[in-house]
Amino acid sequence: MTELALAVLLLLLTPGPTNSLVLVAGAERGWTGAMRLAPAELAGYFLTVLPLSVIGATALADHPGLQGAMTLAAAVWVAVLAVRLWQPLSAIERAQSVGARTLFVTTALNPKALIFGLVLLPSPDRLALNLALFAGLVVLVAALWAAAGAVLRAGEVGQPRALVLLRRLASVWLASISVVLMLRGVGA
Repeated sequence: MTELALAVLLLLLTPGPTNSLVLVAGAERGWTGAMRLAPAELAGYFLTVLPLSVIGATALADHPGLQGAMTLAAAVWVAVLAVRLWQPLSAIERAQSVGARTLFVTTALNPKALIFGLVLLPSPDRLALNLALFAGLVVLVAALWAAAGAVLRAGEVGQPRALVLLRRLASVWLASISVVLMLRGVGA
């Protein structure tokens, strides 16, 4: 169980689309506001992870193009997020960009969910325990990324340029992830 917890924790900590959005949410709304999005992140992961843990390997074996299609869908969504994060300051001042729906969809399409659902969590005799461990670690990692964003916000109160820079860096990172996913999806 310790090995599973460590593997899940390390994969969850890896920067990706979901963590990038939680970081931006922490910078936009502070830690408490970002943590209000944790249920959306959990729901997004469970939407993908639960069915994959139960029937995923069989479904992918029966439909070989399904994994490539899922990867391409994730790539397109991440590209859309990258464009959304690359907004002028006036758009940022009007509204916070990271909402529950955006985080939910991003997490459901997160390529990490495939690894969790197909490799790390499936176990007929321990699935419920594995999923409970997974849920706790998702919230823990969300709290860490939200705290990092909140720290950035605290150091830059009254300076929206730092938020613009953070959003642009996240946008470039997400665009890079999108390109990698597109290449994997086409190659699958």
